[in-house]
Amino acid sequence: MTKNFLTTNIWLKAASLVLAIALWFFVMLGGRSQITLDIPLIFTNLPPEFVAVEHAESISVSIEGQQRVIQNLRQNEIQAVIDISDIKTGKSFFTLSKENIKLPKSLIVTAFDPETVSLKVEIQLKKTVKVKPSVVGLPEKGFAIVDINVEPAKLDIEGPKSIVRKIYTVKTEPMDINGINSDLTYKANLDISDSRIKKSINKVEVSISVKKIK
Repeated sequence: MTKNFLTTNIWLKAASLVLAIALWFFVMLGGRSQITLDIPLIFTNLPPEFVAVEHAESISVSIEGQQRVIQNLRQNEIQAVIDISDIKTGKSFFTLSKENIKLPKSLIVTAFDPETVSLKVEIQLKKTVKVKPSVVGLPEKGFAIVDINVEPAKLDIEGPKSIVRKIYTVKTEPMDINGINSDLTYKANLDISDSRIKKSINKVEVSISVKKIK
């Protein structure tokens, strides 16, 4: 009887199987989409004695999946991650693979560019430097500056050795004293534009003393 069940209407059963497989592919592949976008390139586990000085910020990646999933994809759900816990000073190169791309499981990485990225790291250097007030203009006619005091007079900076070792003073933002005829106190920002340089303070108090002259 079992034999008869297997052999009866065999072509009908085969057609049903093919139809079921085709339906499965239609459901799975229907509504699928592909998109190419730039994603963040994240370097993790940088040893604390090092600082990154030169590296790419992103890579381009093509992904495929259900259109609904792609449309609802958030920026923090997809990124390229490289572990650099064993990195040495100097310039290093890393070959990316699909395993470096972190994204929702329902999506597939089809391509990415570039396939190789570089990262340059240096020893981090910390030092103490003086604050130099930066003034613009002149007091009112008949008055002169007699003293400029900065508090605190020094600060600690930290960053890539090749940059920090060349810094001996840090200027304040320009302070306009044009036409003043009395003592003045500024809360001045420090003028460090390089984002790789960390500083122990952000502002200083600058006291400018003037007096009338003959």
